[in-house]
Amino acid sequence: MLRKFFLNALSSFIGAWIAIVLFGAVCVVVAVGVIAKLGVAQTNNNQVSKDSVLTIDLQGELDEIAMPVDFDYSSIISGSIDKKQSLTELITAIGEAAENKNIKAIYLKCNSIVAAPATLNALRNALLDFKESKKPIIAYGDMLAMGDYYIASVADKLYLNPGGAVGLKGLGGATPFFKGLFDKLGVQFQVVKVGTYKSAVEPYINERMSEPARAQLDTLYGNMWNVILDGICQQRSELTSQRIDSLINDDFIFLHQGEFASRQGLVDAVVYERSMDSIIAAAINKKVDKLNFVSPSLLVSQEELMSGINPKKQIAVVYASGEIVDGGGTNTINYEKFVPLITSLAENENIKGMVLRVNSPGGSVFGSEQIGEALDYFQSKGKPMVVSMGDYAASGGYWISAGADRIFADPLTITGSIGIFGLIPNVEGLIEKLGLNMEFVSTNPEANFPSLFKPLNEKQLAGMQVMVEDGYNQFVARVANGRKMSEAKVRRIGEGRVWDAVTAMKIGLVDELGSLEDAIDWVAKDLNIENYGVSRYPRFNSRVWDFLPEIINVQEKGKIEMGRLLAPQVSSVMVNKVIRVLERKPVQALMPEIKVVL
Repeated sequence: MLRKFFLNALSSFIGAWIAIVLFGAVCVVVAVGVIAKLGVAQTNNNQVSKDSVLTIDLQGELDEIAMPVDFDYSSIISGSIDKKQSLTELITAIGEAAENKNIKAIYLKCNSIVAAPATLNALRNALLDFKESKKPIIAYGDMLAMGDYYIASVADKLYLNPGGAVGLKGLGGATPFFKGLFDKLGVQFQVVKVGTYKSAVEPYINERMSEPARAQLDTLYGNMWNVILDGICQQRSELTSQRIDSLINDDFIFLHQGEFASRQGLVDAVVYERSMDSIIAAAINKKVDKLNFVSPSLLVSQEELMSGINPKKQIAVVYASGEIVDGGGTNTINYEKFVPLITSLAENENIKGMVLRVNSPGGSVFGSEQIGEALDYFQSKGKPMVVSMGDYAASGGYWISAGADRIFADPLTITGSIGIFGLIPNVEGLIEKLGLNMEFVSTNPEANFPSLFKPLNEKQLAGMQVMVEDGYNQFVARVANGRKMSEAKVRRIGEGRVWDAVTAMKIGLVDELGSLEDAIDWVAKDLNIENYGVSRYPRFNSRVWDFLPEIINVQEKGKIEMGRLLAPQVSSVMVNKVIRVLERKPVQALMPEIKVVL
């Protein structure tokens, strides 16, 4: 007894010291960051003074909104704690730069931005709007990745390092198929679904892509690529779509250095980066030593508060980003938190209308239905609810969008995927590998149905199919009611098929191609209000101690290591993917895994 007491005391003592050490490490990292930031502030002109140039660094991943930074032990030790850029902040800064008399130009520094096409298109459209101010946009890149080039093509002058290249390759994506991996783990999947094109289940039961799935992706990518080509050619008048495709297919343009790209009209000139200050100064007719480069965050922070805003006239912008889930999870739409938020906004007299910004591939059928009902409740209060679609608004993401008074989408949004599937894992082979045996005792034959530990019989599969079809009928009815179209038409354009937004507008799934700002303006006009404010939800409060539980929580790592023991040659990324699939609810309204980045 005494030995157990000392062991418990010792473990508690060690645990406390580990927590203290980790907390100290975090404090040191935060302190260093603050000091570094202060050091930068002392060496730079931290003001939006006369002859300022807004510098946008097209680098790293671009998020829709500023999210809390995810910390873990390894990132703290390595010092690789990075905060992603925010699309919302960049667009706000560009809008302010157009109006601010001290901002004379925008400088785009191209350093391999990573984002889905619709996100990049939103940023690009904001720059196109900026050009109406008649202020120049100047862009430079050591290398111009495809996303960089698509954005930088709006520039009045586009420069490339002589040793650099333009990385145009076309649009596409890779779909991993996990059947071989699951076979090694001893996991099989039983599938029930509605929709010929509902191919989200294929990676778990097939070794390769089906023809219907390939056909829909061919069409999707082709239509999106045409939008991108048209956008480039409208700004680079010496280029045509056919010429760009020829440079990609025949000349392998991404393998050629700067001079070749310049001769083809892809860039205006080749220069080394040290020349850019002089080029920018000449473009705005100022001396180099008078230039003042400012960041988007500085410009946004110093933006003057709009006068005359009535705090009792607010339009809520609610971000629905990530997979729709029943319960917790980071970077997801948790209906347990999302529904109360929508309800509170419905009952808030100061909130006059809402724009739901959807960036979701879907997910839980139950969660989608709960959120849809909460949005109906919001509208029952006589408040308009408009949807603005981001990169993806498909399957469950479309379910929650369908009842909107109006749907806006970016031309490069992926939407639709009206369909439902059931994916029921059978881990009988896995538990055999672990040396386990499951024995069942019950009063009724189906008391343990569905079970992970034995395959479904025909009767059980038939019952699951009925449930999935009932869910699909509910989905179809919601779309038909929200979009004012017949159920027969919804079924024709449904079948789980994904659509690009341009086609989706033609078939009635989208009302208008436009930005988040266009959606906000529509709500204001519908309400006939002026001097309104825009409030954004959910609101994140990031604190130092919020991430400490994540540092000392080894549960997820334990799961991954268990998977690695079962299949040593499989990467932790793949094992983590398996874990997420196994933890999902059996019935999902989820689009195929389409990962498109420029």
